[in-house]
Amino acid sequence: MKTIKLVGTGILFILLAANVMADGIIIPEPPAPEIHVELLEIKYHHVNVTISDQYTETSIDQVFHNPNHRDLEGTYLFPLPIGASISDFSMFVDNEEIKGEILDKDDAKEIYESIVRRMKDPALLEYVDRNTFKARVYPIPAGGDKRIKMRYEEVLTCDNGVCRYVYPLDTERFSSKNLESVLVSVKIHSENPIKSIYSPTHKIEVKKEDDYNAVVTYEENNVKPDKDFELYYTLSDKDFGVSLLTHEDYFMLLVAPKVELSEDEISRKDIIFVFDKSGSMSGEKIEQARNALLFCLNNLNKEDRFNIIPFSTDVDSFKDELSGANSQNIDEALDFVGDMGASGGTNIDGALTLALNQFSGNNRAKMIIFLTDGLPTVGETDVENILANVKSANEQNIRIFVFGVGYDVNTKLLDKISSENQGVSEYVKPGEDIEVKVGNFYTKVASPVLSDISMDFGDIKVEKMYPGDLPDLFKGSQLIVLGRYSGEGNAAITLTGFVNDRKQKYVYEGTFADTPKNSFIPRLWAQKRIAYLLDEIRLHGENEELVDEIVKLSKQYGIITPYTSFLVAPEAKKSDYRGWDANVVSREETESAQKAMDYAFAPSSGAGAVNATVGIQKLKEETVEYSHGEIKSVGSKTFIYRGGVWVDTTYSEQEMVDVKYESGLYFETLYNNTGLGAYFSIGKSVIVCDEDTCIKISEDTGGTSGTVPQINVTGGDDVDGGGGDAAGKGINWAVAVICLVILLFIALIIILLKKK
Repeated sequence: MKTIKLVGTGILFILLAANVMADGIIIPEPPAPEIHVELLEIKYHHVNVTISDQYTETSIDQVFHNPNHRDLEGTYLFPLPIGASISDFSMFVDNEEIKGEILDKDDAKEIYESIVRRMKDPALLEYVDRNTFKARVYPIPAGGDKRIKMRYEEVLTCDNGVCRYVYPLDTERFSSKNLESVLVSVKIHSENPIKSIYSPTHKIEVKKEDDYNAVVTYEENNVKPDKDFELYYTLSDKDFGVSLLTHEDYFMLLVAPKVELSEDEISRKDIIFVFDKSGSMSGEKIEQARNALLFCLNNLNKEDRFNIIPFSTDVDSFKDELSGANSQNIDEALDFVGDMGASGGTNIDGALTLALNQFSGNNRAKMIIFLTDGLPTVGETDVENILANVKSANEQNIRIFVFGVGYDVNTKLLDKISSENQGVSEYVKPGEDIEVKVGNFYTKVASPVLSDISMDFGDIKVEKMYPGDLPDLFKGSQLIVLGRYSGEGNAAITLTGFVNDRKQKYVYEGTFADTPKNSFIPRLWAQKRIAYLLDEIRLHGENEELVDEIVKLSKQYGIITPYTSFLVAPEAKKSDYRGWDANVVSREETESAQKAMDYAFAPSSGAGAVNATVGIQKLKEETVEYSHGEIKSVGSKTFIYRGGVWVDTTYSEQEMVDVKYESGLYFETLYNNTGLGAYFSIGKSVIVCDEDTCIKISEDTGGTSGTVPQINVTGGDDVDGGGGDAAGKGINWAVAVICLVILLFIALIIILLKKK
């Protein structure tokens, strides 16, 4: 077996690992300077991670394809975790273990700089502050593949019960084509119960086997990843895990119940199904609606109570009052649903008021599932009167979940019914299956574990929190709350709600601190805030103050809305760099103003109305950072591609320093400003700013030597090299000191032995 040579950091192997990993790339070398070679294609990239009480093993499997017509030699580079060492490291090329060397960041800088100059691509500069594993790979056969497998071991650090794992997938942008397959699989085992599992960067599938084991999967095909994979999971031995993350004056709260619940811990619920059976529901729609109802009835909990209210011109009812979910009542209800046909008009007002009046005063979880495919045509048909009647009848704060079927629905009426009654709206578009939509939703809400939830943050003032009306917690679910806060320090976070008829209170300790970590939180909060503002405009009409705030947030965080599509307008000129100050609001910059007007005053029904409300609802529910091809989020900064330049959205009236790309001054600026590598890696033409100064990188103009500009841009998670939390760094330093003492002690013994 061949060995790995360590270069530079003498005691690197004995330091604890940090919590960041990276995937490798092969940089091909042309046989001669005048010969052009294409970048290699990465066919697939599979990552299998096992985390057992924070001890983590990451296994990587990559296949590179050489599209050139000649054999190549290449340099394999693997950027290592910042400040980390690896307890076990192995690399195999086509099943043969090979040797390489680990370069400290000073030696690695020379390699990165030479590659950047040769390839005319600054993307590698993201890793300029890291130690790097380097190996020669030869031959890479013409038109053939080269498979590389690697394995690392590390120890994650957890801060106040929140653990973070990061795997940078960003190097995949070096592939000349999309990857056929990208897979990240993470198996988590913990002696402490696992509560919330969350990724701000990728849509993940989470399967909790029990309170102590979970499997997380991210998988995509035909894609070129452009962001690091981040995963957070929280640990708590309480019935409900509540974990706090902060960034500056923004916060995120993760709330999740335990997995293993007894029957007594599932709240009893009262539920009424209000289903449209008007003539327009005939055919496939009524068949799917019946099947959806049958699914819901067959999955009621034995302590639940229920009723069914089908409506058309008249309003019918399975029973005169709520019935227990015993076998006899369920069988009768199944027969009742089976006989349900479609005819007549649409009496929405009569159906909802009848349903609301059937609930009795108790502390059970209460909800209505309301489905309709049409406009109100019978009974009360005025939208405002219907809303007033529903509000008057809903004295017990019953949640109303709405399903609109097709395009012939009044979206403003349905959305107001749900939003004013602590529910949500979902829409079943033509071609979609009612049974699947309703069935999937019911599965989520079938088993409430905490209802009528409220939160208190002690002396910390919280505002603009989303969701504003906290939903009930259900088995297998988790609640993500985002907001702004003022004040700092330790706070008692109190979660209050009902478990069956008993009011329960849970108190947790949280620390509100202005930390540079978790830089995704402000952007995610902005998405929620914009969704709320757009909904206000769509439901209640345009308001200058709301529009101004939408444009301000859109510019600051690069979120495209009907009011700000000019952010990525292809006709933008090079002179249009300035004006990104979030306080400058001008809807007349492009034709976006007219689009916004069309949006704000769109009709209540039709395909456009449904698509608008679906889009807003998606933004409200989204837990992954917004992305767009011409918008990049790096750390806490956002860049928008305009006129051939990646422009920092904080660029306004700061002093500008011009630096020519690839010049001596360019690299000196890079090396003398911590954290710039991540921003310079975006492209050859970049404007990056702090409060006072902007540095403009350009291929054509700018200084090549002279005074090195200074800029403070250390503000985002791993951009500044601070990947681990304070506790983790403290542990690493402690271990380093202990190891150094041990080495000195060994050296002393050797000296004494020599003297003898």
